[in-house]
Amino acid sequence: MIHHISIAARDPQRVAGAIAALWRGAALPFPPVAKGSWVAFADDDRNTTIEVYPFGTELKPAEGDADGEAVTNAAPSPYVATHAAVASPLTQEEVMALAREQGWTAKYRRRGGRFGVIEFWLEETVMLEVLTAEMQAEYLAFMTPANWRQALAAGPPAAAP
Repeated sequence: MIHHISIAARDPQRVAGAIAALWRGAALPFPPVAKGSWVAFADDDRNTTIEVYPFGTELKPAEGDADGEAVTNAAPSPYVATHAAVASPLTQEEVMALAREQGWTAKYRRRGGRFGVIEFWLEETVMLEVLTAEMQAEYLAFMTPANWRQALAAGPPAAAP
């Protein structure tokens, strides 16, 4: 189980606010790691959060017996492999409306013909796969070790339309 992840954004407050809106949660400042950081709370029974650090923040191990530290990379790539699938109580239409309000890309996609997600592109650089209630049911029904083994044995999925 994942309790929290962290991402970087050019406007951490705005991004944390949008994520919190997807969850009907709350966004608050998060100063412990990097100045200007924010955190989105799902306000669920698992205390799920996404920490949003300023763009260019990198976490690295510290010397000796010390906590890891945040440093700033002056020339970071705007794209990352990091993404997360997140459940939302919103409908597909509400998720799309939120993306339009923010000026970000959002589109419905099917993953391997098995389950749907909404690609929700925070600041056009970090992708959240947002799952509505219906999409969550599809995801949970498919994404098991047994089903994944069966899918691997069947070969690659059909190309997305």
